[in-house]
Amino acid sequence: MEPKDRELPVAKQAAPAVSERRTTPKTFIPLVDIYETKDSFVLIADVPGVDDKSMEVTLEKNVLTIHGTVEPIECKDHDLSYTEYDMGNYHRSFILSGDIDRDKIEANVKDGVLHLTLPKTEKVKVNKITVH
Repeated sequence: MEPKDRELPVAKQAAPAVSERRTTPKTFIPLVDIYETKDSFVLIADVPGVDDKSMEVTLEKNVLTIHGTVEPIECKDHDLSYTEYDMGNYHRSFILSGDIDRDKIEANVKDGVLHLTLPKTEKVKVNKITVH
């Protein structure tokens, strides 16, 4: 016999007085350039509208994730009639090999461009051997 209209033991609370965002902003995959130097890999990502306070870079296990949040521009004195630029957040993940020294990763963002430096571990750095 199954119980009917069983009430769950949850305390009823008033809704918070905080306003909610009703629309979810678009999320874009940022375009990146990746190049290799002798000592590191460098990742450059285009994230227009993102600054150091709204950029989050995380590394969990072997997954490096970048997430940038862009606040929408509000027009107070007029309505926007036409736009060619779409606003939204940025999110992208990369799987890292064991060749990256995770403790020395550096990140900075300036003018909407994220620069990540991923240093190589000592074991993968190229050693030049002199030929006699």
